[in-house]
Amino acid sequence: MSQPAAALEVVHAPPFAPGHSNLVRVHVWEWPVRLTHWLNVLALLVLSATGIYLGHPFLVVPGPAGQRFVMGTVRLVHFYSAIVFTLSVLSRIAWMFLGNKYSRWDKFLPVARLRREGLWPTLKFYLFGQRKPPGFVGHNPLAGLAYTLIFALFLLQIATGLALYSASCHLGSPLKIFQFLVPLLGGLQVARLIHHIVMWLLLGFGVHHVYSAVLMSMVEPTATMESIFSGYKFVPEEDLVYSGYRYIDRKTDAGG
Repeated sequence: MSQPAAALEVVHAPPFAPGHSNLVRVHVWEWPVRLTHWLNVLALLVLSATGIYLGHPFLVVPGPAGQRFVMGTVRLVHFYSAIVFTLSVLSRIAWMFLGNKYSRWDKFLPVARLRREGLWPTLKFYLFGQRKPPGFVGHNPLAGLAYTLIFALFLLQIATGLALYSASCHLGSPLKIFQFLVPLLGGLQVARLIHHIVMWLLLGFGVHHVYSAVLMSMVEPTATMESIFSGYKFVPEEDLVYSGYRYIDRKTDAGG
């Protein structure tokens, strides 16, 4: 029987992790994935802080407003942070088609039969129905679906932001072309409401994301938290060959 393609990675992987003879060091998250991840984090924090201030300004600055320009400065920071966020999101979407197998689009949408079969065991683990996680090297299929929703919210946030900005930017701005989004979103007030709601949804997801990453790092010591900095995970050899299929028929090579 020919060796599964995914097992070839063991040959090229660096030595086993110290003290864990059955673990293999695997490069999972490439630098574009890690870079866009942290750009999104920083941009969303700045955008949320400045957005809250733009909606509810709470600073009282003495002197003429024209000499202080607090609101204008906050708005400018919000605008440039939005540019960083938009470019980061689009770059990560592009990397779903250019990156390695762990970062590609089919790890977000469970189009493969075996990844669809992995949804239930993963959900059972999260609901404390089984003690041992299914063992996916990259995103498990349930997390992939959740990230698909998050990227949809990212794009919705970008669209509502462009609609709002197109209504107030100067006449010569190229961003005026996004005025067509305003009626599609139900008008400026509805767009602003959607923009505000999505902000809180993303902040809530951020809290859950940190919690679940810490939890997985404690339950399954594969360097989940550390991997978003280094790009490397320490995974059992069987998971490298049969990624995520500890409880599923292994007759077919999983490879991801």
